[in-house]
Amino acid sequence: MSNQSIQLTPELYTYLLEVSLRESDLLQELRERTRRMPEARMQIAPEQGQFMTLLARLLGARQALEIGVFTGYSALCVASALPADGRLIACDISAEYTRIAREYWERAGVADRIDLRLAPASETLATLLAEGAAGSFDLAFIDADKTGYADYYEQCLALLRPGGLIVVDNVLWNGRVLDAATADEDTRAIRAFNRRIHKDARVDLSLVPIGDGLSLLRKR
Repeated sequence: MSNQSIQLTPELYTYLLEVSLRESDLLQELRERTRRMPEARMQIAPEQGQFMTLLARLLGARQALEIGVFTGYSALCVASALPADGRLIACDISAEYTRIAREYWERAGVADRIDLRLAPASETLATLLAEGAAGSFDLAFIDADKTGYADYYEQCLALLRPGGLIVVDNVLWNGRVLDAATADEDTRAIRAFNRRIHKDARVDLSLVPIGDGLSLLRKR
C-alpha cells in the first residue's frame, strides 16, 4: 500500500509498458516517425493514447472533439474507439503535420470518422455552438496552445453533454508549474488554468500523472 502516487524510475516505466501497453503496429510506426521530427516533444506518450482509447470506450463515446492534432496519434486512438458512425472533430492549424495524420487515419480505416478542420480551434468551436451543437459531445481532448486553454475549456464544456468528459494535457508541464524561476506565458497560463478548474463546481475533477499530466473533468 502507498499513501501517494509512486515515482516512476526509468526501469519501472519500462516495466509498465511491458505489462500494459497494447500498441498496434500502425500506432507504433506513427509514434516512431513522429519521434524523429524536431517537434517530437508535442507527441503524447503511448500509454496516454491507450488510456484515452479506454476512456472513450467507457463513455460509449459517439461524438468527440480534439483541440490540437499534430501528427494524429491521439486522434487515431480516440477514433478507433468510436462506432462506425461516430465522429471526431479534430481542430488544428497545420496542414503540414496533419498531412501525416491523414495518411495514418486512412491506413487505419478510421478516416471517415474524423472531420479535420484546419482553422483556429476557437473559431471551429464557436461555429459548432452557433450551429446548435451545445450538449451533444461525449468527449473532448485539449492539447494545443496553452494560452488558449481557458477559452477552449469553456467552449468544450458548453458543447459537452452532462456526464461527458474533458481531458486536458500537459497540466504538470514537465514540472515547470512548480519552478518559481519560470514565468513564461505558457507556464503562467497552465498554472492559472489548474487553479481555475480546481475551483470549478460545474465539473468533477481528477488530475492523473500520465504523460505530462492529464486533468479529467466530468461535466455535472
